[in-house]
Amino acid sequence: MRLARSTPTEPVRTLQAGVLALRSWTVRQRLAAVGFSVTFALLIGIPTVLIPNPVFGRQVPVHVWNYPVWIASSVLAGMLAATYVRRTRGIAEMAPTEDTGDVPSRFGMVGGVLAWFAVGCPVCNKIALLALGYSGAVTWFAPVQPFLAAAALVTTAGALLMRLRGQILCSRSPLVMTPT
Repeated sequence: MRLARSTPTEPVRTLQAGVLALRSWTVRQRLAAVGFSVTFALLIGIPTVLIPNPVFGRQVPVHVWNYPVWIASSVLAGMLAATYVRRTRGIAEMAPTEDTGDVPSRFGMVGGVLAWFAVGCPVCNKIALLALGYSGAVTWFAPVQPFLAAAALVTTAGALLMRLRGQILCSRSPLVMTPT
């Protein structure tokens, strides 16, 4: 069995397939993407106090870059979750999915965890606090957070792109890709 080699047109084909998959989404998938994005934003924003609330507190003030990372990761995660929503309703909807052992879902989970670590308070994070102490969390963990944010966005965007590509190129009834 030979391994397929990547060609220079592979990234272009992947992007074209992703755009085609997004264009073919049903209203149901689009609504799911919005719902999942809002849910993810709340799940990240409330405990990290990007959304002020009386339950959680933050020792270190929020940085300006935290908000765009939070919003972008919420949108990407919502879109990724919506790729798992079936296109049709009915009895076929209850059938098990073929997504067991799905690599993009693992990347999506890693991206979500990285986003949470990236936008959270460095000294409120119990793992960083136990591992590094208060001064270590401020000195060592806080400067790494922007890199965690970049990794979270790249990982989640990559997972989304793989899922969208798979919806077109690995579909039982593929949509036709026309060259541009």
